[in-house]
Amino acid sequence: MAPPRKHETDVILDATRALVLTHGPRAASVAAIAAASGAPAGTLYHRFGNRDGVVIAAWLRALERFQFKALAASLSVSGADVALDAAVAIAVAAIDFARELPDDARLLLTIRPTDLLDGQPDAKFRETVAAMNAPLIERVGQLAEQLYGRADPRTIDAVSRAVVDLPYGVVRRHAYDDVLPDWLESDVAASARALLQGFGERA
Repeated sequence: MAPPRKHETDVILDATRALVLTHGPRAASVAAIAAASGAPAGTLYHRFGNRDGVVIAAWLRALERFQFKALAASLSVSGADVALDAAVAIAVAAIDFARELPDDARLLLTIRPTDLLDGQPDAKFRETVAAMNAPLIERVGQLAEQLYGRADPRTIDAVSRAVVDLPYGVVRRHAYDDVLPDWLESDVAASARALLQGFGERA
């Protein structure tokens, strides 16, 4: 078994995230990250390549955590209305994510990759994000088919509005609340359910 790393990656990424959220993306220099995390600059260069590598790793970690939570929530549902409940679970997962990992939610919702980087996102970054998003996008398509018997662009867009756009807007509005309202999950669930059922009645 390999020995534990002296400077854990999560500690480094937590420090990077804190610098970005507190002082802005440009504050997260290699020197500042090293000072905040306790990891030598050489460790950062060795593990992440350069400054862009560190800040993007922090952003991608947040995305990965959200995607895992949303997909897991949609796959854990059972019952008579499994497709509808699974779709609603994706919407609610966004609120749960923001409640449990508020700094990751703030990073995803208020900081764009282009704000983080010294240059523009490269092809490798875009490919990584596309690969990370693919399972949830596929799941939305599956739910559209299960709910409405089709997965054409309009139907997928309707499901996405309910389970992605709605909670995104809600979480963004509450991103800097000290504590999220305790009624937020139930209200988002009811709103997402109404949108999904309303589309089925209209389409």
